Amino acid sequence: MPDEKDSKLFKDIIDSSPNGIIVTDQANRIRLLNRAVESAWGIDEASAIHKKLEDIIPEFNDVDSLDEQIFKTNINDKDYYVLPFQMETSGKQKDTVFLILDIYENKLLRSELSYQKELNRELEEILEGSFDGILVTDAEGKILYANHSYERVAEIRKKDMEGKTMKDLINPVWMPNSVAYIVAEQKQPVSKRQIVKSGRHIIVTGRPVFDKKGNIKKIVINARDITEIYELTEELQRSREMGKMYLESYSEPASYMENNGKSPILAASKEMRSILSLAKKVANFQATVLILGESGVGKEEVAKYIHNNSLRSEKPFVVLNCGAIPANLLESELFGYEKGAFTGAVQAGKEGLLEAADGGTVFLDEIGETPLDFQVKLLRFLESKEIRRVGAVESKNIDVRIIAATNRDLAQMVEEGTFREDLYYRLNVVQIDVPPLRKRVDDIMPLAFLYLRRYNELYNQEKLLTHEVIKELEKYPWAGNVRQLKNVIENMVIVSSNDYLQTEDLPWVTQEMRSPSQKMVGAVLENSDGMSLNEATEALEKLMFQRARETCGTTREIADKLKVNQSTVVRKLRKYNL
Repeated sequence: MPDEKDSKLFKDIIDSSPNGIIVTDQANRIRLLNRAVESAWGIDEASAIHKKLEDIIPEFNDVDSLDEQIFKTNINDKDYYVLPFQMETSGKQKDTVFLILDIYENKLLRSELSYQKELNRELEEILEGSFDGILVTDAEGKILYANHSYERVAEIRKKDMEGKTMKDLINPVWMPNSVAYIVAEQKQPVSKRQIVKSGRHIIVTGRPVFDKKGNIKKIVINARDITEIYELTEELQRSREMGKMYLESYSEPASYMENNGKSPILAASKEMRSILSLAKKVANFQATVLILGESGVGKEEVAKYIHNNSLRSEKPFVVLNCGAIPANLLESELFGYEKGAFTGAVQAGKEGLLEAADGGTVFLDEIGETPLDFQVKLLRFLESKEIRRVGAVESKNIDVRIIAATNRDLAQMVEEGTFREDLYYRLNVVQIDVPPLRKRVDDIMPLAFLYLRRYNELYNQEKLLTHEVIKELEKYPWAGNVRQLKNVIENMVIVSSNDYLQTEDLPWVTQEMRSPSQKMVGAVLENSDGMSLNEATEALEKLMFQRARETCGTTREIADKLKVNQSTVVRKLRKYNL
């Protein structure tokens, strides 16, 4: 028979059980029930002692036999499992103990355990699905977990890591230290680049996980293969070095200059070198040359090249832009005039450009803009080599070589009757076609460096071109050809705040979101401080004529574009020195 102290201990143990416990004697009278039963079913233990179990809990009447190991019952709409078993107390008396389990609570417990297992399984699947290697150690560096990617990235077999510490894996050749120990020492994330056995490069990052007291309890290590990135970085560096060498190789335009001694001309492209080869070949012949090409391609430069390589190089080279002079003045400009030849003439008379160029070369630019009556007089000079001043009676022999140029289709003009056929064939003894800049891309870079050097010196700047800008320049269509390229470089040297010119410094990039009118007005307004209205008007007018000059080949085209008279265009161009 247990003493009183043991009975109290026994009672305390039963009361502390979360499951319901009822003890009955052989007569099925209640000897004991714990607090879990009182709480669940509202039964007072004192009032239930010595009463029949079925009187207190009628649901137990449905139990057929206590021999069953476990049975199910429903009390207050709640299911319970009841586990009865016999317990021998004093003498031959046997008490029955009913252990009552809440099915719902047990289901929750099982569900929670199942959920935790599923969560752990999914977490492991996620970790195993990671392309990066993941390894977990405790604070002392003992390996707790490693996924298969870590085995691949770090080139350490998983079985060689089981039960090991990171110290066991340290190798003086390819892993002289472990990031886990550095993290444990510094108590902060640490990244290190390592080279594994095969020579591949990996980046290893360790992060500490702290407990509530601020102590490290785990270290999570992430390992990523950066071999490809490392190789790409090296390739990028090599590319940059090559790009630098590439730019430096073009930064000295003198290597692409033909006729370096006097008035050199740049020729890097195969097309331009072929043109200069032909120009040099015809230089010492007295035949007239017709140079064709779009506005701004450098027709005048080719004409100078012919002159400078000829026997006439020490004599004058005179340029007459036929499209910039009103038709009624062309004859007097070219042939000169006598005293009193017409109203407004200089009293002493004036020699023409042909006389001024005696022994040298006259370059007639925009020959397609000349009127038919002037073409007749020019043809006569080409045939006879004689000139007669306006208002003069006598003729004079002049030794001058004529080089003409136009951006118009003279053959088409001959068919239309706007250009004399006989003059066309007399001028076109040797024809040189200068291709547009977009068709000789190899010239763009050296030209850009040439103009950059010029404008750096002119404006006391030290701007440099970048590889990206050169590529953009080479992709641009260049409607205004070399003349436009020259203006773009000057614009960037003046406007850009960057020492290394960037793509955003290109005028068409900075202005692409603005309309043409906004661009012009904006350019004037940006520099309008202190301007009067008249000065601002003139600045805008000059800008409009400058833009039109870049894209139009003749003064007539400019007049059509700006809707003004040709004489106005000639006067304004002279006024603004364009």
